[in-house]
Amino acid sequence: MKQFILLFFLVTSTIISAQDIDYNTKKGFVAEGYDVVSYFNNKAEKGEKNFTTTYDDVQFKFSSKENLAIFNKSPKKYVPAYGGYCAYAIGAKGEKVSIDPETFEIRDGKLYLFYNSWGTNTLELWEKEGAELLRDKADKNWKKIINNED
Repeated sequence: MKQFILLFFLVTSTIISAQDIDYNTKKGFVAEGYDVVSYFNNKAEKGEKNFTTTYDDVQFKFSSKENLAIFNKSPKKYVPAYGGYCAYAIGAKGEKVSIDPETFEIRDGKLYLFYNSWGTNTLELWEKEGAELLRDKADKNWKKIINNED
């Protein structure tokens, strides 16, 4: 019985911690409740409580029934890079940093979100310091983060 309880605890804590690492769910939703499909139309639109779905154990909001349907057809296309954390911070420092959901970029068909507050716009830094190089670093850093490496 003790072994079962220990195994249950380990599995449960691994599942919970893995989800916490994978997605930035500030305000309870990925992208702080903004519609991840709308970004691909170059708009940052807040999602509505009537149009929500769960994908990969996290919640997403959408601005319309149509965008919800589009997401449900191919969700992987619309999930933000690096779990919705600031792409610049993941690339430059390997750190999970919250975002301003209205500061974003679509690059090579992928959504990247950025921090933009207190006079620091990391999208501008991303572009100035070399988006391609930072994206390569972010890809490597993200793998370390989700695998709990230091």
